[in-house]
Amino acid sequence: MIEYVVPGNMDDRVAARTARLLEAGGVAALPTDTSWSLVCSSRAREGIKRLRALSFERDERHFTLLCSDISQFGEWCSMDNTRFRLIKRLSPGPYVFILRTLAGTEKALGLRRSEAGIRIPDHPVPLRIIGALGVPLYSITAKRSMTGARREDPPPPGDDRFAPIPEEDLFEGGWELEDINGVDVILDGGGERDRIFSSVLDLSGDEIRLLRRGAGPWPA
Repeated sequence: MIEYVVPGNMDDRVAARTARLLEAGGVAALPTDTSWSLVCSSRAREGIKRLRALSFERDERHFTLLCSDISQFGEWCSMDNTRFRLIKRLSPGPYVFILRTLAGTEKALGLRRSEAGIRIPDHPVPLRIIGALGVPLYSITAKRSMTGARREDPPPPGDDRFAPIPEEDLFEGGWELEDINGVDVILDGGGERDRIFSSVLDLSGDEIRLLRRGAGPWPA
């Protein structure tokens, strides 16, 4: 189902319905400042399970917590002052930060590693839904390979799992996401999205590592 919204002035009723759907374990498709994302509530185990089934990804670092402000990072991940300043300087924007998780995050998200990707998108639609939901969204980039017609096997160990996403595998119009089975609602702000993806910075170790170069320049 497609809900047409005005990104900067979303109807409160649409935001509330979407939040209730996500709380109940639903999956939504949202525009972001990069490409389209599939999202669920970070507190809904059924939603997380469904999102993973849709993605075909085994490496959990491909999933991202979408937050509305940097204060939410501290509820899930560990940051020192250096990392805080870097994240604050680059947010909101097209950057995913891989951080060490806090105790409880792995259990809440069902993670098998003590790392998580997290970011603040520079787009009003996901920020509005996070506000209505009251917790971050758990997300992954929507790709055509999720439709089933182009399902691909995961890369073997040793391959670059954060290689740039081919432009032809990303969506432009919201109507195209109707081909992904299992998406409960698509919030479409009209027009077409740019087929771009975020840069991924690994801040979990002593040195900052660029895992994937995307829309966010690095060094910045």
